[in-house]
Amino acid sequence: MRVVIQRVSDASVTIDGIIKSSIGLGLLILLGIEDADNQEDVEWLSGKIVNLRIFNDANGIMNLSLKDTNGEIIVVSQFTLHASTKKGNRPSYIKAAKPETAIPLYEKFISQLRSDLGKDIQTGTFGADMKVHLLNDGPVTIIIDSKNRE
Repeated sequence: MRVVIQRVSDASVTIDGIIKSSIGLGLLILLGIEDADNQEDVEWLSGKIVNLRIFNDANGIMNLSLKDTNGEIIVVSQFTLHASTKKGNRPSYIKAAKPETAIPLYEKFISQLRSDLGKDIQTGTFGADMKVHLLNDGPVTIIIDSKNRE
């Protein structure tokens, strides 16, 4: 699983002109799933995200987690995070999981985040053409890959 995490002041997902989800202070998570991903990736990544200390404390130091700030999460599926641009100019998405594999893992990831954070998780719609609005706070943007645990 590969995620792009953006600390936001607010974010929303619009589908067909209708706002499906919106959050205030929290994290916008763009999620890419590959065939090799499994429940271990879900659990590790969720735990890492909710405990990541990227919110400012009273001294302006990034020392607080999403749990500490009572922040929100919005998750958007994005298969293009597994794009390969090695050959030519047209990206290949061969590593991205097909919907029959990706959808159950996407749902498990959301459920795990809900459990780890102790609150509801906002989402886009898997496979939909979504318009994502965000106000990046900082800016703070972090990329994490569960297969490359750095």
